[in-house]
Amino acid sequence: MPIHNKEVADCFERVADLLEIRGANRFRVRAYRNAARTIRGLTKPLAERVEDGDDLSELSGIGDDLAGKIEQFVRDGKLEMLEDLKDEMPEGLIEILRIPGVGPKRTAKLREELDVEGVDDLAEAAEEGAVRFLSGFGKKTEETILKAIEEERDQERRFLRSDVVEIADSLVEHLKGVDGVKKVVVAGSYRRKRETVGDLDILVTCKRGTPVMERFVNYDEVEEVISEGKTKATVRLRSGIQVDLRVVRQVSYGAALFYFTGSKDHNIAVRKLAMDRDLKVNEYGVFRGDKRIAGRTEKEVYDEVGLPFIEPELREDEGEIDAARKDRLPKLLRLEEIRGNLHAHTKATDGKATLREMAEAAKERGLEYLAITDHSKHMRVANGLDEKRLRKQLEEIDDLNEELDGIRILKGIEVDILKDGSLDLPDEVLSELDVVVGSIHSDFGLSRGKQTERVLRAMDHPHFHILGHPTGRLLNRRDPYEIDLERVVDGALDRGCFLELNAQPERLDLSHVYCRMAKEKGLRLAISTDAHSVGDLGFMRYGVDEARRGWLEADDVVNSRSWKDLRQLLKRD
Repeated sequence: MPIHNKEVADCFERVADLLEIRGANRFRVRAYRNAARTIRGLTKPLAERVEDGDDLSELSGIGDDLAGKIEQFVRDGKLEMLEDLKDEMPEGLIEILRIPGVGPKRTAKLREELDVEGVDDLAEAAEEGAVRFLSGFGKKTEETILKAIEEERDQERRFLRSDVVEIADSLVEHLKGVDGVKKVVVAGSYRRKRETVGDLDILVTCKRGTPVMERFVNYDEVEEVISEGKTKATVRLRSGIQVDLRVVRQVSYGAALFYFTGSKDHNIAVRKLAMDRDLKVNEYGVFRGDKRIAGRTEKEVYDEVGLPFIEPELREDEGEIDAARKDRLPKLLRLEEIRGNLHAHTKATDGKATLREMAEAAKERGLEYLAITDHSKHMRVANGLDEKRLRKQLEEIDDLNEELDGIRILKGIEVDILKDGSLDLPDEVLSELDVVVGSIHSDFGLSRGKQTERVLRAMDHPHFHILGHPTGRLLNRRDPYEIDLERVVDGALDRGCFLELNAQPERLDLSHVYCRMAKEKGLRLAISTDAHSVGDLGFMRYGVDEARRGWLEADDVVNSRSWKDLRQLLKRD
């Protein structure tokens, strides 16, 4: 049974959560969290590394003990330490951890002071008004917890798309291995590059009699077969994600791909256009009366309703139909058009790789420049840089630029925006840098007005260039803080600075909605990985996906330019 990197990382995250609830040493907790982060950034599956006999202890942040635990999990499909921790604590505590804004420390306090051992207990305590009186909570937090519980009960479980990629790729390769299979494609929100995925819809074309259904339901990762027929089957994988498989005829392949890619609203809009032409569009094709006239390809479907092909990322019924009719669809950004990365960390703060390792990894990916933007001193938990340590790093960057060919390392910092809008380092040292990324890492609970003013005051600094992860959201974990993004975008335009689309898969911040708003107002964005390891540099693909969903073209992105041109853009009047 194949073990995916996501499963190993999730296991270590859960160990860290339970250790923190138990009150374990914070350095021990952090070791598991750091290991999980390293694992999520790996490109080669850990199962392959174990099979190949790789020394896992050589991975950043993975010592002999954690390497042994990885091997145990890959070999047995479970970790004895995690099972022991689960035995010590009620299962309901693990469910509480999924509620945005609670976390291990608050879970421990809830258990200790209110005897909360599950979501139902927590809901009851919040409804009775008992949570607000705990230190570190308050009325607003109590209300937020109640709202999150209600939303969790009403909504389907969704998975980060980045966590599903390895699962989807493995399943597609598994199905392609069947003799007679011609095409295998994942449709649905996965194909539209949504940030999160509820389930997977897989379409297959094959020769008659091909045993693809048997291969599908007997896949090693299938935990439950929900239904099975000749042309459709549904299973639930051990990861919890549901997968629907449909076998479609080649003559209907394009129509089925269009139909099951969605979105529902986009499909309805296209079908209305078809009706205006006395046509009918469904998963089997485009029909005039009872005669199928198109459907082998998606292009055929769009041709018949008078539209050019519309990229899957745009299919949300958010103006793409009208733009297509007027021949105004954007020429969407491509990954290969990204020339540099403007947000990355090293071991000097909370990164997992050295300055040289990050530079060489960026060069291997074909980047022309990489900005090193370690944290500033306010981020004590990340060992943030003060002026003295930052200037020492600048000297190291100068030395490395003298030595390396084919890539330029930019001098930068991710400076904290403090509560009053001041920056964590003086303008004197910021003036020595190529790139200054300003970010909020604290005081998320300010009112909309105060948070907005805080950011605008920060952007008033003459050496401020890019607002990092502008809404602070963490997908499936933390809602955006209150902020008026329209005012912030207008403020950036007035001041000559930019906003970031943070490509970390759990952030993807700005969302595609705000990316499009920025584009329409004429503000260019920086797509950056916020990389904390060499593997994290690969997150750029997810940032580009989100940018495409936001209608961005290469000209809308500052780091699609050469360093010479970008340097001019970063100069503030």
